[in-house]
Amino acid sequence: MARPRTAPPDRRRTVERVQTGVRLEKRVLQVLKAMAAAHDLSLGDLIEGIVLHAFEGRAPFGPDSLAQIEALRGVYRLDLTAADSHLLVEARGRRGAQD
Repeated sequence: MARPRTAPPDRRRTVERVQTGVRLEKRVLQVLKAMAAAHDLSLGDLIEGIVLHAFEGRAPFGPDSLAQIEALRGVYRLDLTAADSHLLVEARGRRGAQD
Protein backbone atom coordinates (compact mmCIF):
# COMPACT_ATOMS: atom_id res chain seq x y z
CA MET A 1 0.00 0.00 0.00
CA ALA A 2 1.45 3.33 -0.97
CA ARG A 3 2.36 5.72 1.82
CA PRO A 4 -0.68 7.93 2.45
CA ARG A 5 -0.60 11.36 0.93
CA THR A 6 -2.54 14.26 2.31
CA ALA A 7 -5.28 14.95 -0.19
CA PRO A 8 -6.02 18.52 -1.18
CA PRO A 9 -8.95 19.88 0.87
CA ASP A 10 -11.32 19.77 -2.13
CA ARG A 11 -10.67 16.00 -2.62
CA ARG A 12 -11.14 14.86 0.98
CA ARG A 13 -14.23 12.80 1.77
CA THR A 14 -16.15 12.96 5.03
CA VAL A 15 -17.26 9.54 6.25
CA GLU A 16 -19.01 8.09 9.28
CA ARG A 17 -16.99 5.39 11.00
CA VAL A 18 -18.41 2.87 13.45
CA GLN A 19 -16.75 0.71 16.09
CA THR A 20 -16.85 -3.00 15.28
CA GLY A 21 -15.91 -6.20 17.03
CA VAL A 22 -14.30 -8.08 14.14
CA ARG A 23 -12.53 -11.32 15.04
CA LEU A 24 -9.38 -12.17 13.08
CA GLU A 25 -6.81 -14.94 13.17
CA LYS A 26 -4.12 -13.86 15.61
CA ARG A 27 -1.13 -13.99 13.25
CA VAL A 28 -3.05 -12.24 10.46
CA LEU A 29 -3.80 -9.44 12.90
CA GLN A 30 -0.16 -9.22 13.96
CA VAL A 31 0.95 -8.79 10.34
CA LEU A 32 -1.80 -6.20 9.69
CA LYS A 33 -0.81 -4.20 12.77
CA ALA A 34 2.85 -4.25 11.74
CA MET A 35 1.97 -3.11 8.21
CA ALA A 36 -0.22 -0.31 9.57
CA ALA A 37 2.62 0.87 11.80
CA ALA A 38 5.12 0.68 8.92
CA HIS A 39 2.86 2.91 6.80
CA ASP A 40 2.02 5.26 9.68
CA LEU A 41 -1.67 4.32 9.47
CA SER A 42 -4.22 3.18 11.99
CA LEU A 43 -5.27 -0.45 11.69
CA GLY A 44 -8.74 0.70 10.62
CA ASP A 45 -7.33 2.94 7.88
CA LEU A 46 -5.19 0.08 6.56
CA ILE A 47 -8.17 -2.32 6.49
CA GLU A 48 -10.36 0.30 4.78
CA GLY A 49 -7.70 0.77 2.11
CA ILE A 50 -7.34 -2.97 1.54
CA VAL A 51 -11.10 -3.44 1.24
CA LEU A 52 -11.64 -0.46 -1.07
CA HIS A 53 -8.90 -1.77 -3.36
CA ALA A 54 -10.41 -5.28 -3.28
CA PHE A 55 -13.89 -3.92 -4.11
CA GLU A 56 -12.40 -2.54 -7.34
CA GLY A 57 -10.42 -5.70 -8.10
CA ARG A 58 -7.15 -3.84 -7.49
CA ALA A 59 -4.16 -5.08 -5.53
CA PRO A 60 -3.71 -3.02 -2.35
CA PHE A 61 0.05 -3.61 -2.04
CA GLY A 62 2.96 -2.97 -4.38
CA PRO A 63 6.17 -5.00 -4.66
CA ASP A 64 7.93 -3.30 -1.72
CA SER A 65 4.98 -3.82 0.64
CA LEU A 66 4.56 -7.43 -0.51
CA ALA A 67 8.21 -8.10 0.32
CA GLN A 68 7.66 -6.52 3.74
CA ILE A 69 4.55 -8.67 4.28
CA GLU A 70 6.51 -11.80 3.34
CA ALA A 71 9.15 -10.96 5.94
CA LEU A 72 6.46 -10.29 8.59
CA ARG A 73 4.77 -13.60 7.75
CA GLY A 74 8.03 -15.28 8.73
CA VAL A 75 8.37 -13.27 11.94
CA TYR A 76 4.83 -14.15 13.05
CA ARG A 77 4.92 -17.70 11.61
CA LEU A 78 1.89 -16.97 9.42
CA ASP A 79 1.61 -19.98 7.13
CA LEU A 80 -2.00 -19.43 6.02
CA THR A 81 -2.72 -18.57 2.40
CA ALA A 82 -5.77 -17.45 0.44
CA ALA A 83 -6.45 -21.14 -0.25
CA ASP A 84 -7.04 -21.58 3.49
CA SER A 85 -9.60 -18.76 3.77
CA HIS A 86 -12.70 -20.97 3.67
CA LEU A 87 -11.15 -23.82 5.67
CA LEU A 88 -10.43 -22.05 8.97
CA VAL A 89 -12.12 -23.31 12.12
CA GLU A 90 -11.95 -21.92 15.64
CA ALA A 91 -9.66 -23.73 18.11
CA ARG A 92 -11.69 -25.64 20.71
CA GLY A 93 -12.49 -23.64 23.81
CA ARG A 94 -11.21 -20.38 22.27
CA ARG A 95 -14.40 -18.90 20.83
CA GLY A 96 -15.00 -15.61 22.56
CA ALA A 97 -11.66 -15.75 24.39
CA GLN A 98 -9.63 -12.56 24.49
CA ASP A 99 -6.00 -12.82 23.37
